[in-house]
This record gives sequence, C-alpha cells and structure tokens, in this order.
Amino acid sequence: MKDIKIYAFADEASPKIDAQIDAMKRNVLDGIEIRNVDGTNVSEITFEKAAEVRKKLEANGLSVWSVGSPLGKTDIDDDFSSDVEKFKHTLEVAHILNAENIRIFSFYIPKEKAPSEFKNKVIYRLGQFAEMASGSGITLCHENEKGIYGDTPERCFDILQAVPKIKGVFDPANFIQCGADTLKAWNMIGKHIKYMHIKDSLTDGSVVPAGKGNGKIKELVKMYMRNGGNVFTVEPHLAVFEGLSRLECEGEKSVVGKYSYKSDDEAFDAACAEFKALMEEI
Repeated sequence: MKDIKIYAFADEASPKIDAQIDAMKRNVLDGIEIRNVDGTNVSEITFEKAAEVRKKLEANGLSVWSVGSPLGKTDIDDDFSSDVEKFKHTLEVAHILNAENIRIFSFYIPKEKAPSEFKNKVIYRLGQFAEMASGSGITLCHENEKGIYGDTPERCFDILQAVPKIKGVFDPANFIQCGADTLKAWNMIGKHIKYMHIKDSLTDGSVVPAGKGNGKIKELVKMYMRNGGNVFTVEPHLAVFEGLSRLECEGEKSVVGKYSYKSDDEAFDAACAEFKALMEEI
C-alpha cells in the first residue's frame, strides 16, 4: 500500500487522547481526523490544549490530517454569527494542530420544507466559511451527512459547483442511509473529492466493516485512486461509542447491526483491519 495514507476517527477507540494515540499506533496508522479530545469537541478546545495534543501526536510519529469539526451541523435558520465565531476558533485550532483540512457540513434543513428553498442560504453561508479560510492553507471539505442540505449527491454537487474552494469528503455509508447509489454519487461528484471516509452500510442503515455492506467500497477506492487519491479516514461506527449520540441530528441515528464488539477498542481495531485487508485485494 505504498503512498497510501490511512487516518482514523480515533475517538471511536477512546475519548482520551492518550488512548487514541495507543489505538493509532497499535493499528499502524498515519494519524488522526481529530474530533473529540478528552471529552471535548475539537472545535471547543483551547489553543493551549491544541498545542499539547500536537506535541503528543508528533512525539509518537502521528499527525492531524483533518479537523473533524461539527461546523454546519446547526439548523439553517439559526443565527449564523455563532457559527462564524466557532469557525474562526476552529481555523486557529487547525493551524496549531498543523492540519491540512477542516471537515464541514451544510446545515440541517427543516424536514417539513423542500431543501431547494434553502439552497441560496446554504451556499451563502458556506461561501462565507470559504472566504474566511482563503489564504490560510487549510482546505474546507464538505461531508455528505444525513439530514443536512448536502445529503444527496445532487445537492452535494450544488455545493461543490457553487463554492469551488470547498472540496468533498465522500462517506459511502451516509449516502446509502439517504437512499443513494454510491457509484452514481461518485460519478457525479468524484472529481471534487479530496478524501474518503471508510464507512460501509447495509440498506437498512446498519453500519458494517468496509466491504461487508452495500457501499461498493472496493470499486469506490479504485476510482478514487485512479483520480490520484490516496488518503482515507477510517470511521468505524461498529459499536456505540461515547459521544456517538451527539454527532447526529435528532431522529437521524446510525443503526448498529450484527457487527458489534465487546469494546470500542475491539471495534476500532476490527474496522482498521477490515479496511487494510480490502486494500490488499486492490
């Protein structure tokens, strides 16, 4: 797997950064897509804490690939000023961590209304984020997520076309859980994708190890690598880990199916092992 970089949401192994480091080293990963640090979301940690985390990671030969922020996981009708302030803080945290990317979302849309009603508002807000990040050396990467404006391939395309400074994070499981075919989604937005989340799902929404579901992970990885892509973030979701319930909108819950494990560490290790085994077949 020469030149391939594999990162992970290591908070799925443990909420504690020291245990996250142990999990990454145990699985011989390149580093982390950092999301929760010692019980605090990365967008809310202090600058001093960020410097401490970077020092610990680098001492163990690890790096931060992306800041897995919750930016854009707010209601589209909420006051935007609080998002702006959180974005400014998160951008500085990303600098301190020496991260290359910040993962973002495109706002929760009222279920009783048509998403098209909010397109311009979403594009405006994401455009503001992009302008604030301009010149920073940090790329904003939009993830398709259940319940937000950009949950379908078509609306992800809207965003990536309208705000070209923003790139995409491709999450196969999230597309399946929204009823989309992952290969058709890739054909629509693949050229805009900077990296992939490795998370697979069955059509009932159950999250399963890479290659065990309907995500067509192997085919997606091949297409991504043909485009020159080489970076992946493992996102297990194979066992209910501390903080999972806070990551999803009310009523938008992941289903934990038959692939469940005795501990978060065991689930994390299994997810990493399954993806590496899949990569050996490519």
